[in-house]
Amino acid sequence: MKLAILGGGESGIGSAVLAHSLNYHVFLSDGGNLKPEYKEKLIALNIPFEEGGHSEDLILGVDLVVKSPGIPDDAPLIAKLLKNNVAVISEIEFGYRHTKSKIIAITGSNGKTTTTSLTYHILKEAGLNVALGGNIGKSFAALVAEGVYDYFVLEISSFQLDGIINFNTEIAILLNITPDHLDRYQYNFENYVRSKFRIALNQNPEGLFIYSADDHAISSHIDDFKIKARKSAVKHPLVENGVFSVGDFKCPVNDISIKGPHNEINAACAVLAALELGIDDVKIKSALKSFKNFPHRLEFVRAIDGVTFINDSKATNVDASYYGLSSMDQPTIWIVGGTDKGNDYSPLLDLVREKVKAIVCLGIDNEKIIKFFEGHVDLIVETQSAANAVKTAFSIATSGDTVLLSPACASFDLFKNYENRGELFKEAVNELSNKIEN
Repeated sequence: MKLAILGGGESGIGSAVLAHSLNYHVFLSDGGNLKPEYKEKLIALNIPFEEGGHSEDLILGVDLVVKSPGIPDDAPLIAKLLKNNVAVISEIEFGYRHTKSKIIAITGSNGKTTTTSLTYHILKEAGLNVALGGNIGKSFAALVAEGVYDYFVLEISSFQLDGIINFNTEIAILLNITPDHLDRYQYNFENYVRSKFRIALNQNPEGLFIYSADDHAISSHIDDFKIKARKSAVKHPLVENGVFSVGDFKCPVNDISIKGPHNEINAACAVLAALELGIDDVKIKSALKSFKNFPHRLEFVRAIDGVTFINDSKATNVDASYYGLSSMDQPTIWIVGGTDKGNDYSPLLDLVREKVKAIVCLGIDNEKIIKFFEGHVDLIVETQSAANAVKTAFSIATSGDTVLLSPACASFDLFKNYENRGELFKEAVNELSNKIEN
């Protein structure tokens, strides 16, 4: 079979490796430039590839195309392929067709990485032969090519779900659905909702669909879809009198390493998945306590003279910042701003009035943030570097306060990505601490 792969990122390279292992005639095409390490891998496996453009004559004559999730469905080349009756699928669909291992898949607008990583950690600590991948770490296809895992725990984006046909999971988790990436969905929220629900639509009756019943978009649309799997709804309150409870499972909430109401939902979903797989309570409790979250997600940096610094740079939309602010239990100096994605800041207003003593803007254009929150906080200051934002926030703070970087915006005005923003924030905090100590 002739297979073309469009896009040479992590998913494309993983698909190429899997296709090569299956003896496909595979060709990879990327419109940009491949990373050197990806080129080296393709060359080592003698997989033909091109970069800097697509040779349509080579691509249109194949039997199957695996498309990068970053390529829109309405791209001209995709339209030509479909017109030629060439099937176009996502990398997760391709991987699924070549494995019989059990799959636990997690999607949502926010919290995917935390929940996926925690679920993997619980399974790994319980001794299961499990791999972590999808939208984080290795691509699903690359993991399938390794051929050694009994379970896959996958973070799945809406873009990846758009390209599935038969992709099916033993356990599917849908955390929340809030407006995001709407430019990809014709600025129609209903299209985005349908994309997210695709994670459950192929499940069998014996499968389990775990979802947050607190989320308005999920609860108001769940009856619109024919979901055959068993349903398990998660909702607050999950903690009473200091005890976290999910069905018959109970543990002290202070023994759970991730904090905040949103992380209670994330933890509950992970616990339900583990219980479904027969993992006992003792092992789950131990894993909940030992889990260390990915960086840039409500990450404690350090305390300086009684002022706590928290890095939540991954909060690139309003909903994510809502979770961050709701987790604060001390007076907060909020560092916010960046590339606005059409944000509506109104869901944050009550939290800002209740918890925020000052706003430090971190972005090139802060006008929208300033206009919206003016009059609701005592002080709003503009900065255009992580170092300046940290110094300014610290000068405002007093002992017992928290400085929270939770931008609610993309990072591309001043930084390479949210990771770069978070790392520079942490560097600035550590430099400030060293100056004060010395």
